Amino acid sequence: MVYKFKIDLQVRDYECDMQGYVNNAIYQNYLEHARHEYLQRLGINFAILAKQKVNLVVIRAELDYKFPLRSGDHFWIGLNLGRVSKIRFKFWQDLYRYPDDKLILKSIIIGTSLNEKGRPQLFREVDDLLPD
Repeated sequence: MVYKFKIDLQVRDYECDMQGYVNNAIYQNYLEHARHEYLQRLGINFAILAKQKVNLVVIRAELDYKFPLRSGDHFWIGLNLGRVSKIRFKFWQDLYRYPDDKLILKSIIIGTSLNEKGRPQLFREVDDLLPD
Protein backbone atom coordinates (compact mmCIF):
# COMPACT_ATOMS: atom_id res chain seq x y z
CA MET A 1 0.00 0.00 0.00
CA VAL A 2 1.13 3.55 -0.71
CA TYR A 3 0.87 5.86 2.30
CA LYS A 4 0.49 9.65 2.37
CA PHE A 5 2.62 9.79 5.51
CA LYS A 6 5.20 7.60 7.19
CA ILE A 7 6.93 7.97 10.57
CA ASP A 8 9.72 5.93 12.20
CA LEU A 9 9.62 5.09 15.91
CA GLN A 10 11.31 2.78 18.42
CA VAL A 11 9.93 0.75 21.34
CA ARG A 12 11.07 1.94 24.78
CA ASP A 13 11.59 -0.47 27.69
CA TYR A 14 8.82 0.98 29.85
CA GLU A 15 6.24 0.33 27.11
CA CYS A 16 6.55 -3.43 27.57
CA ASP A 17 4.60 -5.77 29.85
CA MET A 18 5.92 -8.64 31.99
CA GLN A 19 6.13 -10.93 28.96
CA GLY A 20 8.44 -8.46 27.23
CA TYR A 21 5.90 -7.37 24.62
CA VAL A 22 4.57 -3.87 23.98
CA ASN A 23 1.40 -3.46 26.04
CA ASN A 24 -1.70 -3.35 23.82
CA ALA A 25 -2.71 0.14 25.01
CA ILE A 26 0.65 1.59 23.95
CA TYR A 27 -0.16 0.99 20.28
CA GLN A 28 -2.87 3.66 20.51
CA ASN A 29 -0.21 6.11 21.73
CA TYR A 30 1.95 5.28 18.71
CA LEU A 31 -1.00 5.76 16.35
CA GLU A 32 -2.00 9.06 17.98
CA HIS A 33 1.56 10.37 17.70
CA ALA A 34 1.62 9.51 13.98
CA ARG A 35 -1.73 11.26 13.39
CA HIS A 36 -0.61 14.38 15.24
CA GLU A 37 2.69 14.56 13.36
CA TYR A 38 0.86 14.16 10.04
CA LEU A 39 -1.72 16.85 10.80
CA GLN A 40 0.91 19.25 12.12
CA ARG A 41 2.93 18.87 8.93
CA LEU A 42 -0.24 19.78 7.01
CA GLY A 43 -0.59 22.96 9.05
CA ILE A 44 -3.17 21.83 11.61
CA ASN A 45 -2.17 23.47 14.90
CA PHE A 46 -3.95 21.85 17.85
CA ALA A 47 -3.24 24.75 20.23
CA ILE A 48 -4.76 27.30 17.85
CA LEU A 49 -7.78 25.08 17.18
CA ALA A 50 -8.36 24.61 20.92
CA LYS A 51 -8.29 28.39 21.44
CA GLN A 52 -10.95 28.61 18.71
CA LYS A 53 -13.00 26.01 20.63
CA VAL A 54 -12.41 23.39 17.92
CA ASN A 55 -11.52 19.95 19.27
CA LEU A 56 -10.47 17.01 17.12
CA VAL A 57 -11.61 13.76 18.73
CA VAL A 58 -11.48 10.02 18.07
CA ILE A 59 -14.93 8.44 18.12
CA ARG A 60 -13.97 4.90 17.07
CA ALA A 61 -10.74 2.91 17.15
CA GLU A 62 -10.43 -0.49 15.49
CA LEU A 63 -7.08 -2.22 15.99
CA ASP A 64 -6.12 -5.63 14.64
CA TYR A 65 -2.99 -6.93 16.35
CA LYS A 66 -0.98 -9.24 14.06
CA PHE A 67 2.37 -9.71 15.82
CA PRO A 68 3.98 -8.26 18.98
CA LEU A 69 6.75 -5.71 19.22
CA ARG A 70 9.52 -6.02 21.83
CA SER A 71 11.77 -3.53 23.59
CA GLY A 72 14.22 -1.91 21.21
CA ASP A 73 12.30 -2.83 18.05
CA HIS A 74 12.36 -0.17 15.36
CA PHE A 75 9.14 0.25 13.41
CA TRP A 76 7.25 2.56 11.10
CA ILE A 77 3.64 3.63 10.77
CA GLY A 78 2.02 4.32 7.41
CA LEU A 79 -1.04 6.54 7.33
CA ASN A 80 -3.79 7.58 4.93
CA LEU A 81 -6.67 9.98 5.55
CA GLY A 82 -10.14 9.97 4.00
CA ARG A 83 -13.69 11.15 4.40
CA VAL A 84 -16.40 8.98 5.99
CA SER A 85 -19.29 11.48 5.95
CA LYS A 86 -20.00 15.20 6.15
CA ILE A 87 -18.78 15.27 9.75
CA ARG A 88 -16.42 12.28 10.04
CA PHE A 89 -12.98 11.39 8.76
CA LYS A 90 -10.98 8.17 8.81
CA PHE A 91 -7.32 7.31 9.28
CA TRP A 92 -6.01 4.01 7.95
CA GLN A 93 -2.85 3.29 9.92
CA ASP A 94 -0.62 0.27 9.59
CA LEU A 95 2.43 -0.49 11.73
CA TYR A 96 5.42 -2.45 10.38
CA ARG A 97 8.61 -3.68 12.08
CA TYR A 98 12.04 -2.96 10.66
CA PRO A 99 14.06 -4.39 9.00
CA ASP A 100 11.74 -7.06 7.56
CA ASP A 101 8.59 -4.88 7.20
CA LYS A 102 6.57 -7.47 9.11
CA LEU A 103 2.99 -6.28 9.60
CA ILE A 104 2.42 -5.72 13.33
CA LEU A 105 -0.92 -3.93 13.44
CA LYS A 106 -3.69 -2.68 11.16
CA SER A 107 -6.04 0.03 12.35
CA ILE A 108 -8.92 2.24 11.36
CA ILE A 109 -9.48 5.36 13.43
CA ILE A 110 -12.65 7.42 12.95
CA GLY A 111 -12.66 11.02 14.09
CA THR A 112 -14.64 14.22 13.99
CA SER A 113 -14.32 17.73 15.34
CA LEU A 114 -16.50 19.22 18.04
CA ASN A 115 -17.64 22.83 18.14
CA GLU A 116 -17.77 24.97 21.29
CA LYS A 117 -21.11 23.37 22.24
CA GLY A 118 -19.63 19.87 21.99
CA ARG A 119 -21.54 19.05 18.80
CA PRO A 120 -19.93 17.35 15.80
CA GLN A 121 -18.99 19.81 13.10
CA LEU A 122 -16.29 19.38 10.48
CA PHE A 123 -14.35 22.62 10.38
CA ARG A 124 -12.80 24.09 7.25
CA GLU A 125 -9.21 23.37 8.40
CA VAL A 126 -9.97 19.65 8.46
CA ASP A 127 -12.55 19.56 5.67
CA ASP A 128 -10.04 21.05 3.22
CA LEU A 129 -7.70 18.09 3.80
CA LEU A 130 -10.28 15.46 2.87
CA PRO A 131 -10.97 14.20 -0.65
CA ASP A 132 -14.61 14.40 -1.75
